[in-house]
Amino acid sequence: MPAWMTDTQPGAGAIRVTPTPEQAGQRIDRLLADAPGGVSRSRVKVLIEQGSLSRDGTRVMEPAEPARAGANYTLSIPAPVSATPLPQAIPFPILFEDRDLIVLDKPAGLVVHPAAGNPDGTLVNALLAHCGPGFTGIGAEKRPGIVHRLDKDTSGVMVVAKTQRANDVLTAAFAARDLDRAYLALCWGLPSPLAGEIEGAIGRDKRDRKRMAVVGHGGKAALTYYKVLRTWGTSVALVECRLASGRTHQIRVHMSTQGHPIVGDPVYLRRIPAAAKSLPDAARRVLLDFPRQALHAASLGFAHPRTGEKLCFETPPPADMAALVTLLDAEPPGR
Repeated sequence: MPAWMTDTQPGAGAIRVTPTPEQAGQRIDRLLADAPGGVSRSRVKVLIEQGSLSRDGTRVMEPAEPARAGANYTLSIPAPVSATPLPQAIPFPILFEDRDLIVLDKPAGLVVHPAAGNPDGTLVNALLAHCGPGFTGIGAEKRPGIVHRLDKDTSGVMVVAKTQRANDVLTAAFAARDLDRAYLALCWGLPSPLAGEIEGAIGRDKRDRKRMAVVGHGGKAALTYYKVLRTWGTSVALVECRLASGRTHQIRVHMSTQGHPIVGDPVYLRRIPAAAKSLPDAARRVLLDFPRQALHAASLGFAHPRTGEKLCFETPPPADMAALVTLLDAEPPGR
């Protein structure tokens, strides 16, 4: 038997195991699920993929890792969180509001709804405080009113439903792509041709569960239309992207797959792009150090869920993206 040790603090704790030579090679998620503590294998797997397992102090994120004899594995078990988010007075920019919906300009850095690692401080918590008790229960319990999402570090226009009818109608519109969305992105390099489409099914990256990828099997069909709006030599381009589908990280994955990752992308930009070499030193340093993906949901058009009136909202890129454009104009490539 392996040497088990479990902490039994109320609501949280850890499972620790040191596999014996006889257990070397077994899947680590199975070994941990067999430990005292009542944690299911599916739960163990999720916790590992979220980064809660360490081996001798090194993070392990692969549930199928073969157990190593004599190694000290520690699986941290977080305290349970309430299924119902709590109201929090967090300001957010409102572009339009009526009894049916809210249109807002989501700031970069604001998480849309509670999830692992972000139990509160989200847009949903802010909406609950803004809208009051009647907002609870619109759609999913943890995601009231949320009919579409933007990544944490993507800014721009979002619409939120305030009634169940609005939630149902808007959800159906997004599912049918019966609306108009445009994004602005600063990407490395010069896409060729200057306008076109990128098609490729998107699924979970088998080598890194936190990334998405264009996959040959098991993914969901995805199509992105793009158009280059401005260029700075062959170093950087300002690109407008429109979605014919709405997959997780779709623009970021598709642009990266074409060799034009988005400036600042912490997930899909993993090395210094060759296109950066032609930039002046100061501009190159600023763009390489940009702390988020330079991606902005610039416009959203849809039919009002009650009146049918066509609505369209636009917002300019936030100050940090605008500052990159100003810098590129002041220090263009080759100068």
